[in-house]
Amino acid sequence: MAKDSTEARKARVRRTLRARAYGKPRLSVFRSSKQIYAQIIDDDKGSTLVAASSIEKVQRESLKTGADIDAAKAIGKLIAERAVAAGVTEVVFDRGAYMYHGRVKALAEGAREGGLKF
Repeated sequence: MAKDSTEARKARVRRTLRARAYGKPRLSVFRSSKQIYAQIIDDDKGSTLVAASSIEKVQRESLKTGADIDAAKAIGKLIAERAVAAGVTEVVFDRGAYMYHGRVKALAEGAREGGLKF
């Protein structure tokens, strides 16, 4: 039952994003119990433009853990930095099935600080 409701919530969020995206790439977030991942996806081409995660070697060495708000904020700044270098400045934020709270919110704030607009 929980998996069905999670999938339904994720689909509902994506459907709303697709209606409002107007061709902008999507900043997708995945949060596990130990790490946080973010990627910017061009849905028209079906390809990932940029990705960042707390499991990368540089991040593992500099962060205490991948499962806290500090790590999420750092990953948000990193993905924004990589996106701006790749020529992406505007995205739509895809929180998936997660509430906009805690680590997901911290990642979004870090991405905004890094220069992404959404």
